[in-house]
Amino acid sequence: MMGKRMRDMWHGVHPGVRALRVAGLVVMGVVGAAFFALVFGWLVMILWNWLMPAIFHLGLITYWQAFGVVILAKLIFGAAGGGRHGGPRHGPWKGNPWTGSHGSARDNWRYYRDFWEEEGRHAFDQYLERKRAEDAQRPGSERPGEPPGPEHSA
Repeated sequence: MMGKRMRDMWHGVHPGVRALRVAGLVVMGVVGAAFFALVFGWLVMILWNWLMPAIFHLGLITYWQAFGVVILAKLIFGAAGGGRHGGPRHGPWKGNPWTGSHGSARDNWRYYRDFWEEEGRHAFDQYLERKRAEDAQRPGSERPGEPPGPEHSA
């Protein structure tokens, strides 16, 4: 489903012009990808021929061998650039932790700052007071860097 911005971009454009624009974008994408592949293969060849013979006593490689090394690395190690691959079943939550009965992630995220300003600081201060009271009741519970109490003084 197209978003509103995408529909507005093509609104009122003649279908012939629209087809030419799409074709131009496809051609530019293919040319750009080919240029990137050529430059990347050349860069791998230069780096290999500079480093590998000196470090590991390997032979020099041609451009097409370097290009093959890039493709082989892509096949072995996966997509360049990392990122999260797979679906929502990956990760500690086994799903999207932001969605639920209270709306989508965008709807929930916009309230985070308001929550922290209104309730978060107050709740955290209460938590600190409770922890300090628990530590004070526990014998031998000095914090690192604090002077020892009377039971530890010599």
